[in-house]
Amino acid sequence: MTRMTRDEAVAKLAAGIQADLAASTSMLELLERQFDAALRHRSADLAELAELLMPALEAMEQRRLQRVSLVRALLGPEGDMAKLIAGLAAPGRAALANDWHALEQMVLECKRLNARNSALLTEQYSIMQRVLHGEEEIYAPR
Repeated sequence: MTRMTRDEAVAKLAAGIQADLAASTSMLELLERQFDAALRHRSADLAELAELLMPALEAMEQRRLQRVSLVRALLGPEGDMAKLIAGLAAPGRAALANDWHALEQMVLECKRLNARNSALLTEQYSIMQRVLHGEEEIYAPR
């Protein structure tokens, strides 16, 4: 395997961030569709969406691992994106910093929507269990 120059590594990082931005945009749409499917109790749609979400998440995780590896190769084991960005020349620094910040915000929004969807699905499951199996200890003293 050939060694990458610093500029090539930074370019690879930037390309990975761009790919994750695109994937996150798609992920937000899929999470909204998942919420809608859960609200409407469309299990087939939920299964289809899970099939779409899993590979996207796995690809994003691979790019994250690659980012960590590249940053550590460039800056050592304590390196992080903030330090890498701070060490770049002005023209590239601003663009990468903006993209990185945008990705961080997109990931936070994806996590928020995922938590919302999870809470809805968990509540629906709980309700269905009570409907199917009745309340436990319904006559228990309080």
